[in-house]
Amino acid sequence: MRRLGNGHFGVVFLGEDNVHGQVAAKVIERKVDDSDDVWLDTKTAFLTEAKNLSKATHRNIVQVHHIEELPDGNSIRFCMAFCSGGSLQTAYETGPMELSAVRKAGTEVLMGLSVVHARGMLHRDIKPANILLDHTGTAKIGDFGLVTDKLIAGYGSVMGYRDHIAFEVWHGSGTSIKSDIWAFGMTLYRLIHGQVWYEQAPALQTSVSNGKFANGLKWLPHVPKAWRRTIRKMLNDDPGARYQSADQTLNALSALPTAPSWATSVTGPLVRWERIAKDRKIVVEWKRHSKLKQEWVAWSEPLGQGRKMTLAGSNGVVNSSVATSGLERFFDV
Repeated sequence: MRRLGNGHFGVVFLGEDNVHGQVAAKVIERKVDDSDDVWLDTKTAFLTEAKNLSKATHRNIVQVHHIEELPDGNSIRFCMAFCSGGSLQTAYETGPMELSAVRKAGTEVLMGLSVVHARGMLHRDIKPANILLDHTGTAKIGDFGLVTDKLIAGYGSVMGYRDHIAFEVWHGSGTSIKSDIWAFGMTLYRLIHGQVWYEQAPALQTSVSNGKFANGLKWLPHVPKAWRRTIRKMLNDDPGARYQSADQTLNALSALPTAPSWATSVTGPLVRWERIAKDRKIVVEWKRHSKLKQEWVAWSEPLGQGRKMTLAGSNGVVNSSVATSGLERFFDV
């Protein structure tokens, strides 16, 4: 049927299956420069991992129905459950997600990841694009096993996900449950902040291997300290200092606050927050003209009749540090 999208490893189509109805069919083709030996290794790895994954049945895992090598000998087809809600990549590109939505999706991802880890498998590529939503909005993780230890560094660089590769992997230790936890932490960070904010700090994307990456993360001022501590723990340079399993991570995530719920948008230098409190809307706007010239103001306005009331603000132009600390005090962070 129609093409749904394409990535580093193949093209995904909407398909029709005699047993399962509408499905997603992913076709992985041999690259032009692949030697016979390279293609044989790649094909064997994909087929083996997919067969293992097809046995992993869970509501938070994209079910693989079957996998086959096509008659041309140069391509493989995965037949998987079709997730009509698309991926969280769309939400990431749209802007910061509300904390309650991030915690819900994160909880569902960790429940699926726990099952996969229990089967002795790793994901190696947790990111917004690999978290899919079904027709009910339930998050499911897909694309297991398509990134191997042998491919991960080159793949992460090409696809713009260098910072999803854990510190120890860059230093030759290989992947593990703890490196999946790292990638999950980076996924939370991306979803909380959105693409525009994330890409305003490009230097961070190449600095994981230098160490202390988590200490340099730039946070939106409304993100609570508990969220920051939890994500930094997932991104600790020392794998032994991270959460040691998906279940431990799930316990930590479940305790994080989600109220008050701010709808946040980042448009170039303007950041805007909104929320409803009883019969009024509270709005905060942060204008970042430059690092040295910033200003912010918070006000409330009635949903019906009434007058606008100023709540707080920078009282003119201030530098980045003063603006950020003032906003964090307002958000009680």
